[in-house]
Amino acid sequence: MSGSRSKPAGTARAASAQPALDALLGGAAGDPIRRALWLDALDQRLRSLLPSPLAAHARLGNVDGRRLVYLVDAPVWHARMRLAGPELLDGARSIGLDVTEFVVKTTRPMPQPPQPAPAARPMSARADEALRDAVATLAGDDTGKGAS
Repeated sequence: MSGSRSKPAGTARAASAQPALDALLGGAAGDPIRRALWLDALDQRLRSLLPSPLAAHARLGNVDGRRLVYLVDAPVWHARMRLAGPELLDGARSIGLDVTEFVVKTTRPMPQPPQPAPAARPMSARADEALRDAVATLAGDDTGKGAS
């Protein structure tokens, strides 16, 4: 075992990030961030009440006064979410929320970022020659074979 008393790299990084996080959350400017974090934590708690196939397609969108608003990504999940509404309202009330109405909204699926095209592999000499022959045949020209 070494005699070094230095802190692990991860500890130093976490310690330097804490003042930045405190500054971000400080004051009124941090209110939207704190609310988003609260909604995310609430979503995680209520997600356990949903059947697993539905949980993958639904998320808590907002708590708007006495309304619990959920977002789903397709109409079929909208119908299933409406059926789960009473249980979610009961679960929300059991953790202290004063909600009486359940709203489900269908959103568009999040667009996927474009995938990079696979890198082109270089053609072998034989494949290059076969391609030239094919092009020459389609063009009605016999110059691709090099014959005169």
